[in-house]
Amino acid sequence: MGGVPLGNEFSIVTDEDANAILEAAWSAGIRYYDVSPWYGLGLAERRFGYFLHNKKRSDYIISSKVGKLLKASKTAHNRDLFPFSPSPNDVVFDYTGPGVRRSIEDSLQRLGIDSLDIAFVHDLSPDNKLLPTPWEEQFKIAMRGAFPELTRMREEGIIKGWGLGVNRPEPILQVIELADPDVFLLASQYSLIDHKNALNNVFPAVRQKNVSFVIGSSLNAGFISGSPRYNYGKDSYEIPPAYIEKRKRLRDIAANHGVDLRTAALQFSAAPDVAAALVVGVSREHQILEDYTSMQTKIPAEFWTDLKSQNLIEQNAPTPV
Repeated sequence: MGGVPLGNEFSIVTDEDANAILEAAWSAGIRYYDVSPWYGLGLAERRFGYFLHNKKRSDYIISSKVGKLLKASKTAHNRDLFPFSPSPNDVVFDYTGPGVRRSIEDSLQRLGIDSLDIAFVHDLSPDNKLLPTPWEEQFKIAMRGAFPELTRMREEGIIKGWGLGVNRPEPILQVIELADPDVFLLASQYSLIDHKNALNNVFPAVRQKNVSFVIGSSLNAGFISGSPRYNYGKDSYEIPPAYIEKRKRLRDIAANHGVDLRTAALQFSAAPDVAAALVVGVSREHQILEDYTSMQTKIPAEFWTDLKSQNLIEQNAPTPV
């Protein structure tokens, strides 16, 4: 379960509703949770922590992010970044060794737990327009600081593994040659709408290093299931016409086979052999139950055959059995 919506990224979710969503997820058997200081500038971590801190730590897996430190301020510009979050925090990008250690310590305090399973270096990527200097310069800082420090923290037992959580392939392809990551959060790169580059370039390179992926944004921030936005950011409502047309064609074929397109999208993103987990955000209690049901639903093989015959998915794309 992803933490973006519980950070009030898209709309206001009350504390009561957030707790009900987490309760529903736990009752459904969901045991992997992905959060970040960035999501609501601390709000999501506090909410997940409120729910999880009394659970047995060995009963669930949790990942968070590093690279963005939070600092409370009476003049914080938080509303510019998260207009629906009540957070008093500003964000400071910090990919140094001390910075990522501080970030993890802060996250553990907000979560009320003593260790993370996975730490993802967050948004160290060409698409991040908020970085203080070009991403290549920030990557060099991480090479000297964040990456070796995370390896040390893994050896200390504070985390079990680390990697990158990014929306673009370039940093992933670089870091697998220069450091020793364990897993990546592949966001906005492998969905029914857009998967060619990840399938043919990123997956083969990472497979050789025996590294796996957590797949995020399989619905492209809800676009596949009907949202008027595509992925994230202030420009998310400027959707390429080709994507809108592709969604329409996908819907038509899904209807012909009696398939729920959202269900097909989730299962498609979970199908590759390098996919260790699927992270899906929810903002309503019923959505997490629908997600769980979707992953148990059988989709006819003919549906996937039709998608390939009409070149809507790559011919070599793995599909659910």
